[in-house]
Amino acid sequence: MTPETVGDLADRLGAAGYLTDDALATALFLAVRMRQPILLEGEPGVGKTQAAKSLAAAMDTPLIRLQCYEGLSSSDALYEWNYPRQLLGIRLAESRGESLAEADLFADDYLLARPLLAAITHPGPRPAVLLIDEVDRADDEFEAFLLELLAESAVTIPELGTRRAVVPPVVVLTSNRTRELHDALKRRCLYHWIAHPEVAQVAAIIRLRVPGVADWLADRVARAVGRMRGFGLYKPPGVAEAISWAAALQVLGVAPVDGQAVERTLSAVLKYEEDRAVAVERLAEVVGE
Repeated sequence: MTPETVGDLADRLGAAGYLTDDALATALFLAVRMRQPILLEGEPGVGKTQAAKSLAAAMDTPLIRLQCYEGLSSSDALYEWNYPRQLLGIRLAESRGESLAEADLFADDYLLARPLLAAITHPGPRPAVLLIDEVDRADDEFEAFLLELLAESAVTIPELGTRRAVVPPVVVLTSNRTRELHDALKRRCLYHWIAHPEVAQVAAIIRLRVPGVADWLADRVARAVGRMRGFGLYKPPGVAEAISWAAALQVLGVAPVDGQAVERTLSAVLKYEEDRAVAVERLAEVVGE
């Protein structure tokens, strides 16, 4: 269901397991109600992708995800033709002594929708949430290709013409800012930077996302992650890593969280050996002793 107010959306996101502040809830609410794409930027692990997933859950509508990568082409993201079925159609026509025109082979029956086309052709009644994840990883050419979709909720298939959305999707783009996106794309989007949350909010998120976690454990993990973020690490831990770490400590039944427990479980929160070495060297600071 479409949220009626910013508070309504924030409550629904919370029910879907995503805690948000007023600024992000407002930005997502405007994206839904104005039917304007929104670009979410921030460091890895702060919850950009999860925001889109939770928005779809809050609206009780499908999430359609396109994961971007270097070399992603428009056909990979939009559609492809079902060549085996086309070949079967040709052989079946030949066996009957019939002939097939090109238009017969390039029709909807032979079309395989990829994420962008699936979002455009979603029948409703509620709009799908289209997540274009890590758009900064895609090439400039693909970024330019997105402009028609973002501006008009439409895509063009050379053999079939332009398809316009009957129920335009809610489009959420995410970027880790590994490169700057072009102004033409940004102009078509609302924008919100998701910063790493404060320690108290990280603890609240852990309590929400790790079922049964003790309050003291959520607080200890949130504080430890906050300290490590000040170590100048190559990949500082984000909210996702804090959740994983708390879950790992809970599974192991660790109590209390001392230096030995931290060192044993650093693989859940730090993903580079150089960062792990720094944390081990400053273990007393991580633990808070």
